[in-house]
Amino acid sequence: MLLTKFSHSCVRLEQDGSVLVIDPGSFSEVEEALEGAAAILVTHEHPDHIDLDRVVAVLAADRSLHLWAPSGVADAVTRGLGDAAGDRIHAVAGGEEFSAAGFDVRTFGGQHALIHPLIPMIANVGFLVRGAGGSGGAGGSVYHPGDSFVVPDGTDVGTLLVPVHAPWSKLAEVVDFVASVRAPRAFQIHDALLNETGLGMVEGHVTRLGGRYGTAFRHLGVREGVEV
Repeated sequence: MLLTKFSHSCVRLEQDGSVLVIDPGSFSEVEEALEGAAAILVTHEHPDHIDLDRVVAVLAADRSLHLWAPSGVADAVTRGLGDAAGDRIHAVAGGEEFSAAGFDVRTFGGQHALIHPLIPMIANVGFLVRGAGGSGGAGGSVYHPGDSFVVPDGTDVGTLLVPVHAPWSKLAEVVDFVASVRAPRAFQIHDALLNETGLGMVEGHVTRLGGRYGTAFRHLGVREGVEV
């Protein structure tokens, strides 16, 4: 499976001619990431994870494209598409399994990490994606937690996507998340708010401390791809 990193939290997965994209948000190269895609997964409603207008425009132009997201996102996309929505927009919560564009998907969690007690909580779903039929085993799985540090239970993770910086997190939580999941390899997401200095500091800690728990962390540049 080929994983391509786009800006911030957007990633593209490709296998056997099928393409699935997670979190095409406002900081990301939405149209480029979605080119040729058959499925979109959205973890939650914040605009840095779904650029609603641009995603709706792509869905309107391609009637074969499906989307899975928490109900609030699914409802907003359905309203934006109107009659063009058809049966292509799917509401999901934590604890579900489904197939999307030839990939097997499991969902985890259900709640966005706390930003501040005065800011209302919203739904957030983490996605564990692997090739159809579980091809590649745990080593071929990719876990995107969205805006949360929910550790997927009852399964091993081959590739972990790590939110390295956010208004809702601190470095200790980032490191603990990596240590808890213990995936063999990890790459960064949710990195658009850090400059080069801050990113280097955070990723240095994740590399050094995560390595103690068997996780090899590597930075991926925008549009850089890697086989997982």
